[in-house]
Amino acid sequence: MTDPNRQNDEPVTPAQAGEPVVSKPYVMPDDPEPGSVEALAKEAADARDKMLRTLAEMENLRKRTSREVADARVYGITGFARDVLDIADNLQRALDAVPAEAKAAADPGLKALIEGVELTERSLLNALEKNGVKKFDPSGEKFDPNFQQAMYEVPDPSVPSGTVVQVVQAGYMIGDRVLRPALVGVAKGGAKSAPVSGNEPNSAA
Repeated sequence: MTDPNRQNDEPVTPAQAGEPVVSKPYVMPDDPEPGSVEALAKEAADARDKMLRTLAEMENLRKRTSREVADARVYGITGFARDVLDIADNLQRALDAVPAEAKAAADPGLKALIEGVELTERSLLNALEKNGVKKFDPSGEKFDPNFQQAMYEVPDPSVPSGTVVQVVQAGYMIGDRVLRPALVGVAKGGAKSAPVSGNEPNSAA
């Protein structure tokens, strides 16, 4: 007979007790355990990479800002300089309107007036040059559409074809940019001129 008061001598397993069996999670070889040396080294490498990227972005921003500041310093007066060029043109027209013979035979009062206009023009051009605006006269140079605008052709076989033989209006540069191209007359006929050797126009004396 079986004794009802007898305890079962068989050990109770966790499965029999209804408790879930928890196994240790599998760790991928390239995913080190948290807190391990490999994990700390990976975190340090990631932090270093982010820091280097941030430093590179900051350096690029600094360089870009420096360029923008430099451009603003050089080219910020572009609009104002274009307006001032009208004054320089009017002074030049006033001087050109006086023939050389009349200037030589002028009375002291007229000579003083002419000299005053010439002095004003030189002062204006000096002020422009101090601010990076330079006048250039391409007379005798090969026509370059980057710096000049051809208004008409002049039959002249004595000079190579494509040579600037007349300057209707002087050109101006601001920094390394064309503020206003020179308006010119270009020779037609004659031998072909040599290619332009440089991109910089000659400044007017």
